[in-house]
Amino acid sequence: MTSSLLPTYARAKVSFERGEGAWLVARDGSRYLDFGAGIAVNSVGHGHPHLVAALTEQAQKVWHVSNLFEVPEAERLAQRLTEASFADVVFFANSGAEANEACIKMARKYHAAGGHPERYRIVTFEGAFHGRTLATIAAGGQQKYIEGFGPKVDGFDQVPFGDLDALKAAITPETAALMIEPIQGEGGLRVVPHEWLRTLRSLCDEHGLMLIMDEVQTGIGRTGKLFAHEWSGVTPDILSSAKGIGGGFPMGACLATGEAARGMVVGTHGTTFGGNPLAMAVGNAVLDIILAPGFLDHVRRTGLLLKQRLAALKDRHPDVVEEIRGEGLMTGLRLVVPNTDFAAAARDEHLLVIPAGDNVVRLLPPLIIGEAEVNAALDKLEAACAAMETRGRRAAE
Repeated sequence: MTSSLLPTYARAKVSFERGEGAWLVARDGSRYLDFGAGIAVNSVGHGHPHLVAALTEQAQKVWHVSNLFEVPEAERLAQRLTEASFADVVFFANSGAEANEACIKMARKYHAAGGHPERYRIVTFEGAFHGRTLATIAAGGQQKYIEGFGPKVDGFDQVPFGDLDALKAAITPETAALMIEPIQGEGGLRVVPHEWLRTLRSLCDEHGLMLIMDEVQTGIGRTGKLFAHEWSGVTPDILSSAKGIGGGFPMGACLATGEAARGMVVGTHGTTFGGNPLAMAVGNAVLDIILAPGFLDHVRRTGLLLKQRLAALKDRHPDVVEEIRGEGLMTGLRLVVPNTDFAAAARDEHLLVIPAGDNVVRLLPPLIIGEAEVNAALDKLEAACAAMETRGRRAAE
């Protein structure tokens, strides 16, 4: 049957009807170990009882009132986020792209409010991914996302990943901010060295720029800290969060210092659905789990175990796995074989992984996994590697 959905996705021929923790159950009853988590979204797994209870309770009260009125759960979630981070204020949106749009607007408005509206350009880095709106595809700079959508939105300058001379040359009197992901997710699980982040902070301080951290994929405990930039000791001025913050419910957030947000006064930005009571109830439930004593320690321990087991897998299968990347439970395998073929082989073993750039597959499991799920995933990855090796030998014959 022909689908009525716009054909913008190459969907795998499997659909799921329910989930339990780190497992998804397909319509035919088969079980899949989910090491994709909806692309780092289902941070506390599928069907978590605390999230289900929070959503159900709020759904019986009020769903939507708009931002014309106070939303107490939004006030509570914002306060908890600021108390646990560098930020003083939060703006809630519905997605990572919207959160990044708010970050971009805030950085530009900061300079305009200070009497320098000419400072609107933002320097980003090759391999970045910041969303699919017209502004955020321009920020990401990847031609495959920009082509065919008219003139590229002005105001973004890409420089090579880690090229200090190119970065310094790109900073002009029109530059407003530097924008970077602490780990490039879509770009292939490329971890930004801590020293490089410290260099960016120093350059921002020297030139009066805003430092924007895109933590849409890296945030909310994914690397073993609430936000990945914490590993470097570097503090941003503005930060975007989404994906894991809603545990599967659509939500995004822009966090900022009070100084960075000085231009964002009444009427400068808005959203119909952002900060709605349903999303806020779920967001608070997610933080109940992520910020519970010992939880991030658990993520770090499990991430270390996974990385150790993956290193051994690489040693056993050098013709399939070239490199292990990532931090915490944001891990990637850079492959010798095509990453899409490997993802399909893993899916044949009922393991879900996510392809990324630079011929990488991402392992982004729910943060609640433990040793049992790591062992199960490695058994399935072992089988997928063996299948790829068998395919390679047959092709060579």
